[in-house]
Amino acid sequence: MTETMRENADIIGRGEINDLEAIMAVSNTDWDEARHDVSSHYDTVFTWDYEKGSRPKLDKLYEKAKRSQWNAQTDLPWGTAVDQEALVRANAAANGGFLAGVDASGTPVASWGDAEWTQFGVESQNWTLSQFMHGEQGALVCTAKIVESVPWIDAKYYGATQVVDEARHVEVFSKYLDEKLSGHYPINAHLRLLLDDIIADSRWDMTYLGMQIMVEGLALAAFGFMYQMTTEPLLKQLLRYVMSDESRHVAFGVLSLQELYGALSSAELRERQEFAFEAAVRMRDRFLQQEVWDRMGVDPKQVAPILLQVPERKVFQTMLFSKIVPNCKKLGLLDGADGWLRTKFTELGVIGFEDFADTGEEYESLQATPQSAG
Repeated sequence: MTETMRENADIIGRGEINDLEAIMAVSNTDWDEARHDVSSHYDTVFTWDYEKGSRPKLDKLYEKAKRSQWNAQTDLPWGTAVDQEALVRANAAANGGFLAGVDASGTPVASWGDAEWTQFGVESQNWTLSQFMHGEQGALVCTAKIVESVPWIDAKYYGATQVVDEARHVEVFSKYLDEKLSGHYPINAHLRLLLDDIIADSRWDMTYLGMQIMVEGLALAAFGFMYQMTTEPLLKQLLRYVMSDESRHVAFGVLSLQELYGALSSAELRERQEFAFEAAVRMRDRFLQQEVWDRMGVDPKQVAPILLQVPERKVFQTMLFSKIVPNCKKLGLLDGADGWLRTKFTELGVIGFEDFADTGEEYESLQATPQSAG
């Protein structure tokens, strides 16, 4: 076994990054569970240094967050009618039809017509918004942990505003799923494993890295992609509000960790690089949507190779990293410790994003208010 394969097996549980069989062997067996416990041991840190603004960029972010609060119940047009099936068909037509340009012969979906593909589209949308909702609860829990464990008062101040933001995000996605779509999905197993790892780690900067940089960075890119693609006005406005919040959250991670990571040793940086790589792979793996295929009565292993050829899916999976890679570069994770993470992101095919704007500087352009978010 090569060194690369040994490292991959230790970090992500398999030797080959694109091993579909291994990816799909990770599944959620707790469909009916309403509660999930994770053991976590970390220090709760008080600071007696109350000097507000000693970290000016975090203070500026805190002031921005206070001015940018919105109400999930009253600032969105919840009376908007949503025809989920019509949206699915319209999106398919805009992309040339279901599975346009892909040969599905010999697969269980070869005989599917518009009715089956429309139902798949409906289930896929339910699944996607459900995973966003679960991820937002993960962010809610992690940010509460950050408020407890980060040693700086400016970070505690800002983190408290993010706890409010994340509660609102869980609320708004839950309301949209309940009132406008047609069903919830349990948390994807890959996402749950990642959230468990982030929450269980005792080091406060790992909570920042896993949630603020990786999970929130991917969410910001995914929301932006969906915002551009959807024609549903309520979802579009909802996403605009959430993206405004998320950009501050990612900037919070970049601004906080930049100070710390500049002083880490190569061995300490390597630990953070491995954690970032694991997070990146787990987040990518969850978008195979194997729970949707199971619900449709189709073996995911038989259709995943075909679906990975769909052009818009390939673009989407790549664009998910458009925020993560430049932020990792800004933190020194891309090229620190002999450039290990650069090599891994090259293997994932996402290194091309390294010179995109990092969120520590970009977040101002993504801000919205209830008056301007439509």
